[in-house]
Amino acid sequence: MNSRAFAIFALFMVQLLYGLNYTIAKAVMNENYIKPFGFVLLRVTGATVLFWLLSLIVPQQKIEKKDFIKLFAAALFGVVINMLFFFKGLEFTSPIHASAIMTITPVIILILSAYVLKEKITSLKIVGIVLALCGALALTIYGKSIRTGDNVPLGNLLIFLNAISYSIYVILIKKLTAKYHPFSFIKWLFLFGLIILIPFGYKELQEVQWQSFTPYITFSVLFVILGATFGTYLLNPLALNKLKASTVGIFIYLQPVIAGLFAITMGADNIDAIKIFAMILIFTGVYLVSFKPKKIH
Repeated sequence: MNSRAFAIFALFMVQLLYGLNYTIAKAVMNENYIKPFGFVLLRVTGATVLFWLLSLIVPQQKIEKKDFIKLFAAALFGVVINMLFFFKGLEFTSPIHASAIMTITPVIILILSAYVLKEKITSLKIVGIVLALCGALALTIYGKSIRTGDNVPLGNLLIFLNAISYSIYVILIKKLTAKYHPFSFIKWLFLFGLIILIPFGYKELQEVQWQSFTPYITFSVLFVILGATFGTYLLNPLALNKLKASTVGIFIYLQPVIAGLFAITMGADNIDAIKIFAMILIFTGVYLVSFKPKKIH
């Protein structure tokens, strides 16, 4: 498997893990096992420990002092604001709504990458974004879930703000991946994030009744820590190292498809012709943006 193919595979796995995370994480919070901010602190604590343990067995690069400021900023947008707004928003809205709103991220990333990273916006990318956005909007309008929250408009707003924060993080991390291997800086990213998060989630984490956990809830919490946090934050920078930030962003269009299919599997939604058509549009859009035409020699 060549490096670009691996990067595409890594991106797909990230979206798969995130897509499942909407329903799994919401179940834990909706059943009051862990409140949102406490859950964020728990997932970041677990991932931080894992990343520092990983750093003991893989080669490391020395981080320049000036780059720690960039790492702190990336931690603020990519770990703290991103996760707090996402989990709090997910508490109030449905998994399908949340995943559909996240599809605004590629548009934000494309704009930021054009200005900050000077990436060229090709006509193929524009067509891909339009197709995928149409599919995502169809899912947003017609994708209903029985797992609705108490305040859907507020939840949707928080998810939107999370999407903006995540977009800024992708741009910040893109510059770092060009200079360092992800294994060298991601441990610092999470350590900074953990330090900032402690005041926000400490009280809620103290309130957790661990003895009340069912096997499914235990599995769900482990999935969020190992899969949706450690796994995604490990794979995403590896993909960013080989692909343009705008290409990475477009893969987020897969999340409503995965989240929708998983909600259906869990009995939280049903499938119809409109949703199938929307998913086809999304997959087509992702393909067009990730497609790299062969150079003519």
